[in-house]
Amino acid sequence: MNDLPYLIVGNSSDDPFAIDVAFAMGQQEDVSDLISLKRFANSEFCPRFISDEQDFTNIGGKLQGKGVIIVSTSSLIASRQSLAMRTFMIARAAKENGASEVILVEPDLYYSAQDRGPRAELGETDFDRDQKDLKKFDGQPFTAMLYAQMLKLSGVDRVLTVHNHSHSVQCMFSEVFNGQFHNLIPYEIYVDYLLNSNIVNYGRDGEGLALCAPDKGARNFVKEMSRRLNLEKVKFVLLDKERTGERSVKIKIHDESEWGLQDIRGHDIVLFDDMVRTGSTVVQSCQLLKAINPGKTVFALTHFYASEEGRVKMASTAIDEILTLNTIPTVLNRDIQGRLRKKMVVLKIERWLAQNLCRILNRPYPRMDNSLYAIDMSSKNSRWKQKIWLSEQLKELHHR
Repeated sequence: MNDLPYLIVGNSSDDPFAIDVAFAMGQQEDVSDLISLKRFANSEFCPRFISDEQDFTNIGGKLQGKGVIIVSTSSLIASRQSLAMRTFMIARAAKENGASEVILVEPDLYYSAQDRGPRAELGETDFDRDQKDLKKFDGQPFTAMLYAQMLKLSGVDRVLTVHNHSHSVQCMFSEVFNGQFHNLIPYEIYVDYLLNSNIVNYGRDGEGLALCAPDKGARNFVKEMSRRLNLEKVKFVLLDKERTGERSVKIKIHDESEWGLQDIRGHDIVLFDDMVRTGSTVVQSCQLLKAINPGKTVFALTHFYASEEGRVKMASTAIDEILTLNTIPTVLNRDIQGRLRKKMVVLKIERWLAQNLCRILNRPYPRMDNSLYAIDMSSKNSRWKQKIWLSEQLKELHHR
């Protein structure tokens, strides 16, 4: 079998994301040659780590001395419930065949929206829960905790995720996994792209660039982004939202914002958030920003839930460009992107995840190429067309 101390597998057949993470970590064998994800005629799932069928030595111990990394992402084919059950069974199969450690890599951690229950002790929040908040969860389970406990019971020892938004989930997973919970924040990916692409324009010290947090929950993330950009004259704006209904919010400048809207007139503005579902808040925020005649409005987010409602809303001219990651790999599908492909760029994070896994596991990163991500952009995007045009111009100048 693979001579690495860790085997990287996915919980669905031929998952490109899992395959790319495995390749970046130096795994030579195909994921499909390491594990069989078969299904019986009665639809029951049965994973099997593949071994030599003629080798009858050490039965049930072929994974001794190995760790198993399960890469789990969303799919258009299988539900999250189905994929979660597959993860439980793969983890149990690994442990029952001698694996010393099982690590779950789930960039968009399942059930994180169900991060508390109907009583105050069901979920550790960073705010005081009132009756209205408790009522939101009345009659339903604290599913995020159930998921963590079932992962632990199945044999998972460590969990790695990306930009999880829930204080409750982070505290609870850290407790269940005895501190072996890693919430990776993709600061360096966004910083690298903002500094080394033409998605926004600004002066040498950041003149003409503003970063925007849509609410107080995103403030610390955006402030850290500003610090890491290391551009002295970048401005920071904090917005405030007040929910006026199930799907409606009122957006205004926050009283604690360092800069007002008039201070960023004519600036290119990047609004950051961890995720988007319906798109209502981000569109209204960008409409507010558009009213001051900025240079460009960019919406940058980590988890892109491509609901039909969200795609329709974000086609609004208030958003000039969308920058996102492939934590939910279906975002790479052009049909899923729909009209948004004209203004969307996706940064593929498999290399960055592999680098972080090697760091966490105290292993050398095997690739000579230390790039953090790959770029996926439709040819319909105007910046892609501009890049091709510039390339042709350079070729023409070279031939002269």
